[in-house]
Amino acid sequence: MKRNWFDKKVLILGLSKSGTAAAEYLNAKGADCYITEKKEYNEKMAADVEKMNNLGIKTEFGNHSDEFLDGAYLAVTSPGIPPCAEIFSRLKEKKVPVISEIELAFKETGIPFIAVTGTNGKTTTTMLTSFILNREYKAPVCGNIGIPPTSLLNGDADYFVCEVSSFQLQYSRCFRPQIAVWMNFTPDHIDWHGGLENYFAAKAGLFAKEKMPAFAVFNALDERVYEFSKTYSGEKFYFGKEFEKNCAYIKEGAVYFKRKAGEEEKIIDLNEIQLVGNHNYQNVMASVICAKIVGLGNENIYNAIKEFAPPEHRCEYVGTVLEKEVYNDSKATNPEASVFALKSFAGKTVTLIAGGRDKNTDLTEMCNVMKECVHDVILLGEAKERFESEFRKNGYNNIITANGFEEAIDKAFELDNQVILLSPACASFDMFSGYEERGRVFKDYVLSKK
Repeated sequence: MKRNWFDKKVLILGLSKSGTAAAEYLNAKGADCYITEKKEYNEKMAADVEKMNNLGIKTEFGNHSDEFLDGAYLAVTSPGIPPCAEIFSRLKEKKVPVISEIELAFKETGIPFIAVTGTNGKTTTTMLTSFILNREYKAPVCGNIGIPPTSLLNGDADYFVCEVSSFQLQYSRCFRPQIAVWMNFTPDHIDWHGGLENYFAAKAGLFAKEKMPAFAVFNALDERVYEFSKTYSGEKFYFGKEFEKNCAYIKEGAVYFKRKAGEEEKIIDLNEIQLVGNHNYQNVMASVICAKIVGLGNENIYNAIKEFAPPEHRCEYVGTVLEKEVYNDSKATNPEASVFALKSFAGKTVTLIAGGRDKNTDLTEMCNVMKECVHDVILLGEAKERFESEFRKNGYNNIITANGFEEAIDKAFELDNQVILLSPACASFDMFSGYEERGRVFKDYVLSKK
């Protein structure tokens, strides 16, 4: 239900994309908005700060002052601020409730949300689900994908297809999507959440009894997610395995869907899907379920999946350059994502470029897959020494190190392998502003060799 925001003081934590979107929305509704940013002011912030100040939104940098905190009716937090940050204990003392920007959007609209969470695959699934639904509805993507849902509230939509990270779920205690999808669960963001179980609890909170979605969609191939799903009492669907009803699965080289026992529907042959690899087939099955729940016809689902191309930076085919197939998987910021990508190239000789800012995640499974799928690995960035040590300890020794990004790419082209794959298994912040910049730089440099 929409609130009356007139003259209410609202604190925005962080000059982020979601923070500025929330501030703009609330300011237009009459709220008195204050943006507090712990980072020191720099020129990259200038345009956003000028825009905010011109709207009458106050900003501060380098600290969180009592002047900004005192008397706040509500605080809207940016997803990058960890729960252990001092600002949250101060707000608790001042009895200021904290919510996410996604929760704010949910409370301000009656438009149903389709929420997609998981460690890997959520961006592709979000984009594909939106792409399918747009055949018959207006269903824009939003959320962790880079488009704050508050920026869409004044537009025209039938559904919001929202990628939701664990960071956002941490402060989304009332968010209740119509359809909630849990793609998978593997260790990630452990430092941010303060432990693996806290990370799991943030994801599981999307399916809490007190805010149960109308439909829940679970990965039957992920052991931890599947076990959790057994405790869920609402209407649920599974992808990855065939059940008596409510499932999407692969049989005889095609994706099938079943709503009721004995009513099997063939959706699309795997060889007609542009997305590569078993992990992407899971994304497709999850999207099929969402589309069928909403009520789309099979012909529209089939045509949309057939046309859908892989999103940028996710096992994206860059081109064949100097007789090598080159793929950009910069979005792979953890080992599990890289494992999914590597399995897509079985039967080919692969040069893997990996490394970046280390998340200190376990590398055992990645090493085992590399022994089967990777002829050579080139390591770079802050993680390269630990990665090399762990790889050698686990029996993988075809290792080359590089001192810079372009040097790593040059060395990859010197090797006699069929495929060059950038799949870092690390964050990018030691060298880039994000995985997007890392992927763009990779593609530009590769294509300059043509």
